[in-house]
Amino acid sequence: MSDPLPRALGGAPARGLLRVRAEDFRVDEIAGFEPSGHGEHAFLLVEKTGANTDWVARQLARAAGVAPLAVGYAGLKDRHAVTRQAYTVHLGNRAEPDWSALAIDGVRVVSATRHARKLKRGAHRGNRFRIRLRAVAGGRDGIATRVADVATRGVPNYFGEQRFGRDAGNVELARRLFGGARLPREQRGIALSAARSQLFNAVLARRVADDSWDRALDGDVYMLDGTHSIFGPEPPGAALAERLARFDIHPTGPLWGEGALRSEGAVAGLEREVAAAYSDLAAGLEREGLAQERRALRLRPHGLAATWEADDVLVLEFALPAGAFATTVLRELCEWEPARADAPAAPAP
Repeated sequence: MSDPLPRALGGAPARGLLRVRAEDFRVDEIAGFEPSGHGEHAFLLVEKTGANTDWVARQLARAAGVAPLAVGYAGLKDRHAVTRQAYTVHLGNRAEPDWSALAIDGVRVVSATRHARKLKRGAHRGNRFRIRLRAVAGGRDGIATRVADVATRGVPNYFGEQRFGRDAGNVELARRLFGGARLPREQRGIALSAARSQLFNAVLARRVADDSWDRALDGDVYMLDGTHSIFGPEPPGAALAERLARFDIHPTGPLWGEGALRSEGAVAGLEREVAAAYSDLAAGLEREGLAQERRALRLRPHGLAATWEADDVLVLEFALPAGAFATTVLRELCEWEPARADAPAAPAP
């Protein structure tokens, strides 16, 4: 895997093959709530293999005889994997389909109940990953040390390469949009997200390079770990350093848009330098009316564990909050080559 973004913890201590089989990359959505048990929506827990989220949503709509917009889901899940996630299907007064008899290749409805409302994007708490690497080369001691380092310090919260598309095509799509091209709503959303992600990753890369991605700088704005609430800027000091050390708060970087940066001082200066380097993207995002927002620079995987199934087969398990990418964790632990040439990196949507 070729990756120009700097790593925070040093060179990867191992390398291996990723996605030799679909089951080597498993994602289980963490809803963070229970379905209501009543209402006009079918609430389905679906396991899919080799299928993308939106395609499955369209198949569920067809099976239920409803429009695609009647189907909701909380996040996109990778195609080249085995994933479990929730969908809602607005049935209204329609009869409940026999979900157990659903004939969709690679798709199985694990359970079905009722829910009072449609699932919205981002409604889930996070995702749990089980990733198997094969043909692993690298010393076990080095891998164990790096796993401990990641568990202790976290990793830079980069947007994964899937956000940018093949050969960063989504960033070029953004440039077309900002140049006046008319895009369908879905493509427009993809383009705007890619442009914001490019600027954020560039800011974070600068802070990884100077080793300030997980510590306080003059003018930093912070995010509370549990609620994702934003506060600051506040001057660095012992109290902030202690909260950073126990992962109660995280420094943030910009999700670019119109309006003034919330950051100040050296941090705001760095962020403006990056925006100037990508002036076409920054100006385009401002013209599109997106508001300035913030994203945590640091990501801490929960329950990180590494086990060896064989001498050269390593299994990594961890959970991430919604919006984080599994490959941001994986890249600090190892280099990998995709066993499938067409397999993109997988996010934790």
